[in-house]
Amino acid sequence: MSLGSQQTGRPFARIASKGFALLCCVCMLLSILALVVLLWQVLQYGWQWLSWDFLSSFSSRFPDKAGIKAALVGSTYLVVMTACLSVPIGVGTAIYLEEYAPRNLWRTIVQLNIANLAGVPSIVYGILGLGLFVQTLHFGRGILAGAATLTLVILPIIILTSQEALRAVPSSIRDASYAIGATRWQTVWRQLLPAALPGILTGIILALSRALGEAAPLVAIGAATYVRFTPDGVFDKFTALPLQIFHWTGDAKEEFHQIAAAGIIVLLAVLISMNAVAIVIRSRLNKKIRW
Repeated sequence: MSLGSQQTGRPFARIASKGFALLCCVCMLLSILALVVLLWQVLQYGWQWLSWDFLSSFSSRFPDKAGIKAALVGSTYLVVMTACLSVPIGVGTAIYLEEYAPRNLWRTIVQLNIANLAGVPSIVYGILGLGLFVQTLHFGRGILAGAATLTLVILPIIILTSQEALRAVPSSIRDASYAIGATRWQTVWRQLLPAALPGILTGIILALSRALGEAAPLVAIGAATYVRFTPDGVFDKFTALPLQIFHWTGDAKEEFHQIAAAGIIVLLAVLISMNAVAIVIRSRLNKKIRW
């Protein structure tokens, strides 16, 4: 290619680059604008209903007496039990695939399926949970069935994020550990996991945030939408914040739509808090790790 053609192509490349950057900026601004409008509508409808009575009262047939206590407690139980089921399985699977599994066709197939499962719609997991946990294993329609179903939803996410965190650890750490005579388990437990912990914890909290906002899998397994008690055991019936909001939005009374907006504000506050915790944990752990 001649020098003249190179000089002619450079201005076009700069214009294309600036045009692409401008297009990305416009898309970002449109997304932010849509988000701001939605948040403003939710705040405008639901802010007046937020009070301590709203947080400490059970759902009611009357709008002025309705609250989200049962849904808030149910969501807490659900997220805690989902974490207890999904974190050991997800992190353990990631460690095995990255550090123990041989690099062969079998591992490639498993890895491909895990990546595909991360994109499956959550309602599909709800149908699977209904057939497996509710009807086959007879867990009932309680917290255990809901937590097991949500575990299926977020397990691929935890596995993939944990694998990425382990891959980000420099190979020199592994080599140095093996060089001084450490076993593979000692290398994983004392070197790799502490170094990958910020990324693993961030992925876990973000995955649990998704579980907290899921409604479709819980609807599929038949979880209750109107509950006037807090669960006492893992087999008790329950409701969750997304289910309670879904129930209120389907009511004919306009007041219940406003109460649903108040429930959305509470749910957003919990989700933002969990994401903030993930950011703080990652920041503090990164300061302790020096590669």
